[in-house]
Amino acid sequence: MSDDFLPRAAPPPAAARPAPSWAKKPPPKPKARPTGKITVRRYAAPRDPHEHARKIAENVLDAWYRSSGGSSIDVPLGTVAGLSLLRNVPGLPDWMLNLQPEELPQLLKEIYLGHWAKRPDLINRAIRLHDWAWNPDPDKQQLRAVHAVTRAAINTGLLDLTGHDDPCQRSEVDVLSPLLTGLRHKSDKKWRGEYHTPACVTDLMANMTVDKDFARPGMTIREPAVGSGTMFRSVAQRLRDLGLNTHDFHWYGNDIDSLSAGCAAVNAIIWDLGPRCLIGCADSLAPDDDYAKTRAEAKEAFEQRDRYMETASTIVAWRRALARLDELMPSEGNAA
Repeated sequence: MSDDFLPRAAPPPAAARPAPSWAKKPPPKPKARPTGKITVRRYAAPRDPHEHARKIAENVLDAWYRSSGGSSIDVPLGTVAGLSLLRNVPGLPDWMLNLQPEELPQLLKEIYLGHWAKRPDLINRAIRLHDWAWNPDPDKQQLRAVHAVTRAAINTGLLDLTGHDDPCQRSEVDVLSPLLTGLRHKSDKKWRGEYHTPACVTDLMANMTVDKDFARPGMTIREPAVGSGTMFRSVAQRLRDLGLNTHDFHWYGNDIDSLSAGCAAVNAIIWDLGPRCLIGCADSLAPDDDYAKTRAEAKEAFEQRDRYMETASTIVAWRRALARLDELMPSEGNAA
C-alpha cells in the first residue's frame, strides 16, 4: 500500500520562542459610550445662507447613503421638508436628537397634520413627501437612515435657516432645492429637463422687474415651471423690501413633477406666501382654464378638511358626554 493513503505522523514540536514585547501589554479598554442626552453640535455655518443650504444638502445626502437608505428619494426629502416646517423653540433640537428611529414617523405625521389643518391643499400637494411616514410596517433600515438624516440636518443648522418666527428670515433661502437636485440622478434630471434656476439669478430678475410701479396688491404672480419655488421666494423678498405684504397677492405655481410641486407647496408655507397661493401639478403646456383643475383640487381639499374636523368634533363631544354620564351615574361595581 502506498504511503500516500496513510495518516501522516505529527511533526516534532517547535522550539519555544519568546513572546514579542507588544504581546505582553494588555489590550486597550474599549471607550465607554456616552449615556447622557445628546445635544446639538455647534456648527460653524457659512455666512451665505445659500451656501449653508448646500452644506445641509451635502450632509443629508452623505447620511442617507452611508446608512443605506435606498433609492426612494422622497423619504430624505420629505424628512427635511417636515423638519423645515418647525419653529426653532429652545430645547426642541436637542429633544429631536434623542428620539429613537421608530419615533420619527409619528413626529413627521404630527408636523404635516398640524399644517394640514390650516392648508390642506398644500399638504395634499406634498403627499409624496410624507405618505411614506404612514406605512404601518416601515422598513427598519430605512428608519435608521431617516434617523441619520434628521441628525445631519439638525446638526448642520437647518432650523437656523427655517425656524425663525419672522417669515422674512425664513425666506432667505430655499433649503429644498439643493437637496432635490442632489438626490436626482444625472440621467433623471436630463430626461426630465429639470434645471433649477440659481438663487442669484432669481434675485436679480425679481429686483429688475418688481418695483412699486409694477407691484399692486391683488395682482397675480404666475410661474408655469415653479420647481421648488425659488422664483416665488425672490419675488416675496422683493415685495417685503418694498413694504408690501405677500398675503395681498395671488400666487399660481405649477410643475409637471410631483416632487418639485410638493417642495413648492411646503416652501409656500415656510415663506408665508399667504392664503391666495395655489400650487398645481400638471403640464403647463396643456390647455387649462386659469388653473381650473388646481382650484378645484384646493376646494375639494378644504371641504374634506371641514368634514373630517366636524366628525372629529362630534366624536370628542360624545366622549365628553359619556364621561360626564359615567360620573353622574356610576356603575354598581364602582358604587360598591
